[in-house]
Amino acid sequence: MPDAPVLTPAGAGGATGSSPKATTGSAPQKVKLDESAFCMRFAGPLVHQSVRAEQAARRRGTAATKTRGKVSGGGAKPWRQKGSGRARAGSSRSPIWTGGGTVFGPHPRSYTFKVNRKEQRAALRSALSLHAGRGSIAVLDASAFTAPKTRQALDLLEDWGQPTPTLVVLAAEESAAALSFRNLARVAVLTAENVGVADLLGAASLLVSEPALQALTARTSKPRRGGEGA
Repeated sequence: MPDAPVLTPAGAGGATGSSPKATTGSAPQKVKLDESAFCMRFAGPLVHQSVRAEQAARRRGTAATKTRGKVSGGGAKPWRQKGSGRARAGSSRSPIWTGGGTVFGPHPRSYTFKVNRKEQRAALRSALSLHAGRGSIAVLDASAFTAPKTRQALDLLEDWGQPTPTLVVLAAEESAAALSFRNLARVAVLTAENVGVADLLGAASLLVSEPALQALTARTSKPRRGGEGA
């Protein structure tokens, strides 16, 4: 069964620090991870599809161009139809004229496409299992942050010794810990409900509080009949 070390900021709430590097003479405390969520084979096609869907949903889709009917001017015929020796033209806003309309240009649209919930859960399990397999996940004792302390958060990450970028996943009520990590360079802070597969794959290390860990594990499992949907 995979596990993850528990990290506690030094000096927070009277703690002396329990990160793997800060603890000497005894093994660091560890938390067992759910095998169904953190011990799965990497499903590359499902992960790719989920990442594409998440990135497409983040696109604003507001790019727009004007067709010849929307460009102002061009109401009068530039010159008479015959006799001038030039090519016939009906409007100065033709797409082949400078300042004319655009043909087949972009218009506001939605780029979202559907990914089945079963596939989404499988992709999320793959991303979490990737961190568990390479040992780049740890559980944060967020209750030790009684007040926002950026220095304590920085010391904790330095003692942990994992590469950046780092993704910190917290529960909505753990605001003190969120404020402690949010200003650090190459550190992103998200709630468990807003974490996507792309966020997990883009992070070299993952730091999760215990309530957020439970929420992430619940998101990877099929909801019971009659309960809330995933």
